[in-house]
Amino acid sequence: MTAHASTFDTPQDRSSRGPFDESEVSGIRPWIDLGSIKLMPRDGLNLRLEVEEGTNRVVAASLDLNGSTLQIQPFASRRSGGLWGEIRAQLQSQLLGQGAEVIEVQGPLGIELRANVPVVTATGEQVLQPARFIGVDGPRWFLRGVIAGPAAIVPDQGEMMIEVFRGLVVVRGQQPLPPRELLPLQVPAQVGGGL
Repeated sequence: MTAHASTFDTPQDRSSRGPFDESEVSGIRPWIDLGSIKLMPRDGLNLRLEVEEGTNRVVAASLDLNGSTLQIQPFASRRSGGLWGEIRAQLQSQLLGQGAEVIEVQGPLGIELRANVPVVTATGEQVLQPARFIGVDGPRWFLRGVIAGPAAIVPDQGEMMIEVFRGLVVVRGQQPLPPRELLPLQVPAQVGGGL
């Protein structure tokens, strides 16, 4: 499986259905501002930020909805082509190395990885947990998502999480950054339990 730097792995309808570049949306909405990502509030949607120990840097945002989680991370990308092809191949290799079962499937956003990942429960038992790895290349950015919980396997719940992912707005900024550099995330001004 080869990934070509000159090709984007992007759904044909990305600019009209999302995830969006900030240049593609109006600013007159009640966005939750996470810095390089903006999202719309939604009933039942809860936000958790994952902070790196030692640096206190926000490294991911997790959106919880109906017992499932969508973890999101925005990255800088190249002008000439997307990152999802090569990142997907690396992810697949890492997951297989951890003993996961992984397949590539054509999903609503293009090619995605469906995996059963080994995790250790609180009782010390090792079980396989389903996860979906999705990614979309945008203009000079790449957005990665990991869906866990019922939405990883139940179709209608999965569709709801894809809809949440499509509703995200990436704020790339003008600063030059190397490909794969995590775009800066921040704690939103309006923090609360539910969005």
